[in-house]
Amino acid sequence: MITKVNLNVNTMFFCHIAIFFLLIAGILPRTVVPYWTLALTAYVLLASLEDSTAFFVRSIPFFIAIPITGGFDSLNMWRILSCLIFIKWFLGLSRVAFKYDRILKLQIVWRNHKATILLLGILILAILSATQADSTVLAVKRIVYFINLSLIGVIIYDLVKKNQDFSQRLIKNIAIPTIIVALIGILQQISTYYMDIFQFVDFWGGVVQRNLFGNAWADTAIRANTWFAYFGDQLSLRMFSIFPDSHSFPIFLLLGLPTVLALALERVFKKNSDNLKVILKTRANILVVFVPIIFLAAILSGTRGIWAAGATSTIWAGFLIYRHRKPLNKDLRCRYIFSYLASYLTIFFLLFGPAYYILATDQFQMAKGDTALLGARVRSLIDISETSNARRIEIWKDSLRSIKKHPLLGVGIGNFPVVVGEDLARAKAGSSAHNLYLHIAAEMGIPALVFALWFLWLLLQKVYNNFLQTTNHKLQTIYFAGALLFIPWVLIYSLTDVAIFDERAFLLFVTTVALIFSQKENGE
Repeated sequence: MITKVNLNVNTMFFCHIAIFFLLIAGILPRTVVPYWTLALTAYVLLASLEDSTAFFVRSIPFFIAIPITGGFDSLNMWRILSCLIFIKWFLGLSRVAFKYDRILKLQIVWRNHKATILLLGILILAILSATQADSTVLAVKRIVYFINLSLIGVIIYDLVKKNQDFSQRLIKNIAIPTIIVALIGILQQISTYYMDIFQFVDFWGGVVQRNLFGNAWADTAIRANTWFAYFGDQLSLRMFSIFPDSHSFPIFLLLGLPTVLALALERVFKKNSDNLKVILKTRANILVVFVPIIFLAAILSGTRGIWAAGATSTIWAGFLIYRHRKPLNKDLRCRYIFSYLASYLTIFFLLFGPAYYILATDQFQMAKGDTALLGARVRSLIDISETSNARRIEIWKDSLRSIKKHPLLGVGIGNFPVVVGEDLARAKAGSSAHNLYLHIAAEMGIPALVFALWFLWLLLQKVYNNFLQTTNHKLQTIYFAGALLFIPWVLIYSLTDVAIFDERAFLLFVTTVALIFSQKENGE
């Protein structure tokens, strides 16, 4: 049953998604975006804090850049809305009614929390690294960017800590955009059979990307030409949906997939979760049909690191299944839940068959003489002479040399192009170490990397503990089981890329982290 509060969120989201699609299709002009941003501003201020937060999370991939002037049209509406929701939370606003007495009662809820201390340590090191930067302006912008991204996480942590049931609502609101962007990706794939390459780039780059992210990014993306896999004179789409590139897209899918699995399989584990035969015979929710669609979209992104990380994540799943070959306690048969979810990884590898056929078919109205494109791309994973692999190794070496030269504070956050001898203007074009961990160390120093790795270890520990202890909350139990599979997948993939720093992927990562750390453990 939809309550009045939820109906308000649903209605507002329906309006937002309608405007979103009309805009990216080129039907509505970008001039409507500032006015719609004002409408969303009014909504997040007038709605309850829970509704504002739920709407924000559901809309993460659908926020639009605001065309403020002809030369400044890349400020995204999420940056404004997240600040407003944070201020509203901080001041204790409720339907635009100030309650100043709550300000006096505010406490730093993570004061004694290791994860919080580590995050604050990373922030301090980022600020200190700016003293080493060739461009202090770029460093400050990058720091502000990450603070802006993290605000929603603080709010979610506090809301879920106060009301554990709010996590169920967030799980549902993460699943919605995950499914939608996967379906848009499938439509994008279908469009390759009806458009030539020029029509495709004109529409997805010149219309969709330009209306979503602004002129500067659209021009950069079109010039970079990273949306296609090339094999001689043949090319295939690397699915990117409504994301800037084909790297951040699968990260978003993998981080959102645990929520889809939780909603689809809650019925399976609602009863008799200690009887494997009954579990296997119980029909899942209709949402389960989206699981293979999401997996297929991740494969068709053509991101080889995602493929390789999937294999490593499967080994990780096997280790956990072996470790829990016996139930830990009589109440929670965690091995059945985790084993059941892990079995879905089989679907990922089976879908390489259909993916092979899809990539072998003619695209962009061009005939393909060689149908082994997918196989060639898989083999290129271990071919160090392949162009992108060779360049990546070269960048890794440059990064290690830079870390050796600047071990404490790096070259300054946001100043990575200095490491590889590129112009600092390349920072906007995505110049990176092609390795999240080397990137952190190169920009902010080895201490920042140690803090980051320690934080990620605490995150994995917390996911694991949550999975074992959410005995009476099957939706959360399944979600945390899924997170145990897919967060390591993303972290392993990050050995080859820093795409998690894309604003949409990072917003979902921050949301996921807040959901995990806000879960109360037994005894709290």
